[in-house]
Amino acid sequence: MIPALAIILAFQLAGEVISRGAHLPLPGPVLGMLGMALTISLSARLREMIRPVAQGLLGHLSLLFVPAGVGVVAHIPTLIAHGPALAVALVVSTLLAIVVGAVTFTLVARLIGSASDD
Repeated sequence: MIPALAIILAFQLAGEVISRGAHLPLPGPVLGMLGMALTISLSARLREMIRPVAQGLLGHLSLLFVPAGVGVVAHIPTLIAHGPALAVALVVSTLLAIVVGAVTFTLVARLIGSASDD
C-alpha cells in the first residue's frame, strides 16, 4: 500500500514541478494525473499495483469534502451578507448557460442540416 501511495504522490509532485517550472496554466495535480493515466495504460504491472489503493481512496472520497464544508460553515456571516447576490448570480448564470447551450445546439443542428420533427 505504501509504495502505491508513494507512486501516486510522486506523479502529483512531478505534475507540480512541470506545471510550475514551465509556467503552465494547468494545475500540477492535473498534469500528474494525466501522466499517471498514460503510464498505467502502458504498464499492467503498475496498474495492478495502484488499483487497490486508488479504489480505497475513491471509496472514501466523500471524506475529502469535509474540509470544504467546514470552510463554508466558517464563513456563514459572509454568506449571509452576500447571500442574495450569490443567489442571483447562480440563477442568472445557470439560466444563461442553458440558453447558450440551446442556441448553440440549434445553430449546430442547422449547420449540419438536421431535420426537425415538427
